[in-house]
Amino acid sequence: MSNTIDLGLSLDQRGRASVDFIGMLGQANNRLRENFSNTISQALGDDEALPEGLEERANLIEPIMADHAYFQTQQLLGEYHARYHGPIATEAFERVQSRITLEVPGAAQLYPDPDFTAPPYWQGVDFHRTAGGWDGHVNAGYIHAEIVHRKMVEKIFPGGIFALRRMAAEKAPKDQYESILDMGCSTGHYPQALADAYPTAKIIGIDPSIRALEHCQRVANARGDSWSLHQGLAEKTPFSDNSFDLVTSYILLHEVPRAVAEAIFAEAFRVLRPGADLLMADVTRFA
Repeated sequence: MSNTIDLGLSLDQRGRASVDFIGMLGQANNRLRENFSNTISQALGDDEALPEGLEERANLIEPIMADHAYFQTQQLLGEYHARYHGPIATEAFERVQSRITLEVPGAAQLYPDPDFTAPPYWQGVDFHRTAGGWDGHVNAGYIHAEIVHRKMVEKIFPGGIFALRRMAAEKAPKDQYESILDMGCSTGHYPQALADAYPTAKIIGIDPSIRALEHCQRVANARGDSWSLHQGLAEKTPFSDNSFDLVTSYILLHEVPRAVAEAIFAEAFRVLRPGADLLMADVTRFA
């Protein structure tokens, strides 16, 4: 099935205009970034001579860019985008909320953890400048999946964020799997890609955000899929040893501290069956 499930979102004129404006602002910022990146390359020459640490690199680059008009404009627009994309998406949703069907029946199972305690690296953290974090709004999962990701972020990345997820999912070495664990399944974008690539596999997802999992269940039901979705941490799952043929994640590791990333890998190896596969996909490293 397609990765573009229609969950009935149709913004009104004001909401559509505001969301489109933020999306186009991101596109313009990409072009500004390309311009001053060329300026940096010309000024510094050989990349091999750059210091390893990001802070040291920033100290070297920022004086070069201080009076660069494109750099100043990009910083201004980038800050505006980061600060207001969430409130604009939320307002656009709330204006049409009464016309949206948020209950999507189906076979997907959601398992909230009544004893769940958020770890310090997650609790109170505004990931991607999202006010209140991933659970900051009772319908945060819907807002982020169907407005922020699908109507804003998708415009900024050439080729599309959904195409990148499909590309990652298809990197697993086998043609088919019996059971797949998605660590950090979020609102369902990557589970969709996994289900498309391996249509006979049982998809199991785990994520700390109950709001994201609610939308992930919505997506699965809209597709007619029977995913099993658990509230919890990737570094401490409730699953038995040797449970899965494939353990995978998409853009999870860069969100957590190094010690947690190491614990996630250890947990992945624990729940993998002998001869099973591990696939972790993330953003490119800073260079």
